Amino acid sequence: MSETSAEQRSAKERRRVVGATIVGTTIEWYDFFIYANAAGLVFNQLFFAEVGGTIGQILTFLTVGISFLFRPLGAALVGHYGDRLGRKLMLVITLVLMGAATTLIGVLPTYEDVGIVAPILLILLRILQGISAGGEWGGAVLMAVEYAPVNKRGRYGMFPQLGVPIGMLLATGVLALMSGVISPGEAFNEWGWRVPFLLSIVLVVVGFIVRQSVEESPVFTEMKETGNRIKMPIVELFRKHWKLVILLALVFAGNNAAGYMITGGFILNYSTNPEGLLAMDRTSVLNAVTIAAAMWFVSTLVSGYLADRIGRKNTYIIGFLWMALFAFPLFWFVNTGDLLWLTVGMVIFAVGLGLTYGPQAAWYAETFPASVRTSGVSISYALGAILGGAFAPTIAAALVAQFGTTQAVSQYLLVMILISLSAVLVLRDRRGIPLDVGFEESGRYHLFDPDRLPTETSAIMVEYYGADELTKLR
Repeated sequence: MSETSAEQRSAKERRRVVGATIVGTTIEWYDFFIYANAAGLVFNQLFFAEVGGTIGQILTFLTVGISFLFRPLGAALVGHYGDRLGRKLMLVITLVLMGAATTLIGVLPTYEDVGIVAPILLILLRILQGISAGGEWGGAVLMAVEYAPVNKRGRYGMFPQLGVPIGMLLATGVLALMSGVISPGEAFNEWGWRVPFLLSIVLVVVGFIVRQSVEESPVFTEMKETGNRIKMPIVELFRKHWKLVILLALVFAGNNAAGYMITGGFILNYSTNPEGLLAMDRTSVLNAVTIAAAMWFVSTLVSGYLADRIGRKNTYIIGFLWMALFAFPLFWFVNTGDLLWLTVGMVIFAVGLGLTYGPQAAWYAETFPASVRTSGVSISYALGAILGGAFAPTIAAALVAQFGTTQAVSQYLLVMILISLSAVLVLRDRRGIPLDVGFEESGRYHLFDPDRLPTETSAIMVEYYGADELTKLR
């Protein structure tokens, strides 16, 4: 086969991988956000009606958070077997698990039907969602980044990240359609909320077919062919790289806490609660969240290209500074009770969300060596989700209940953002580091440090990529 034919085949395979990762993550996060938004809208009435009021809402948001506690389990399982058996197999398994759990939520009896059994079943299915979500992300982003040209890892890694705002767009769009058009008012509480969950089964079938069509990651294929696979990747990860795991978890915590103010149902519940201060129209606020998700999509898209041009670290710094600047104005806009200003506040804030989410895949993948990469990125992501988004809506609801104002919520957000920014400043940007297992075994992995060892790093990049490619990376 000619060199041109090989390049064309490689480009075609890369496009297929990008498509498979973005479709899969979209489905995973559609499922996740359907739950978060339904929790903010109706689950307190359907599954925690006996408690009611603020306590019932806090318990409802706890079911959103409890799944995060099981993300590390999913990350550990998928990380271990992803480094042992392959990235592709794990992607298919997590997709099916998430889809099954979501569909079953759509047929659950409510508290009125079976009493305490209803919330128990809801929590069990939510745990399955958490296990799936914990494992999905690491495998998806590694497939994208490990297939990418070295000078385009930021934009290739950005594509599976786009599945999150796309999933949010689908989730809020379907919910708005059901609550405002197909099943408005009481009909939504009675049966309309179930339809978005049941639609998941259709999406899963599509995602399964697409993901089955891609080849295994070239990095894992090399590991398999050479037999260079560690028996216990997680043990090795925490023995040698535990500091990186902690720092990357802290990086994600601020983004996740901020994101779940919008995507986790808190602002949706706070602004539409009929017993609250604003009591805004449910469908209108869902439409506003959908518009904010569209901006999140755009800024995530831009950030992938920006990460390749100015670096992952610099892109993150800009994003976190942006969110810190608007941590207080976000709720000033929301508290006007005006739909236009609420939308403007969320849209502006979503710019920072995208800038601190798009570069994540490339930076995380470039931080860990090949033999523990799936475990490293998956566990760091899962731990960051617990520290950040797991209980952010619950904490926000409790703060408003305690102080009677969203000022405390903004202060909480600002603290989380500054913690993440501090972690970003400590971490190295290893843009362009060779990802193959051969480089890891060469003993030069720790010499690749553009900030502190520029000469050694440049020599490695010239050897691996050539002088022309090095110019592109700079």
